[in-house]
Amino acid sequence: MAVPANKEELQNAIKTNYNKLKKELSGIPIELTTTPNLEGHTKDTLMSINNLVSYLVGWGELVLKWNTKKDNLEKVDFPETGYKWNELGKLAQKFYKDYEKDNFNILCHKLDDTISQILSLIEQKSNTELYETPWYEKWTLGRMIQFNTASPYNNARGRIRKWKKENNIL
Repeated sequence: MAVPANKEELQNAIKTNYNKLKKELSGIPIELTTTPNLEGHTKDTLMSINNLVSYLVGWGELVLKWNTKKDNLEKVDFPETGYKWNELGKLAQKFYKDYEKDNFNILCHKLDDTISQILSLIEQKSNTELYETPWYEKWTLGRMIQFNTASPYNNARGRIRKWKKENNIL
């Protein structure tokens, strides 16, 4: 799928990639979601399916947080307070920890809710706000949303498909 260049393409990319991801998630036996046997977000680490969903929820919530702060003219610590862009592995570990008490079904519900909020945010923005105005350094808001939603959903889907194949899950 091409990189979205406008509001409509962004909405379609998120919906398409998320629906494909949800289909993959729906076929996972819940008893396998806590076993750390999936390639992790940091080199030479393993994570569970729950960790992967936590990661997606965490990034989605960050996108919403960034936007709220920007809209309120508050300073935003990118990517997150206490983390630098070269520490995304540590940030992934934070997301795993943040949601470690949530089971697979709760995590999937949180991801659904996060997606809903992000799509609502996009709907409230004009194409100019999303794609014609720098929002963070050289990046537009639309691109920042895409980096942290549609792209990771596609990546997560690929990881899950590989994991299912390795674990003989049809």
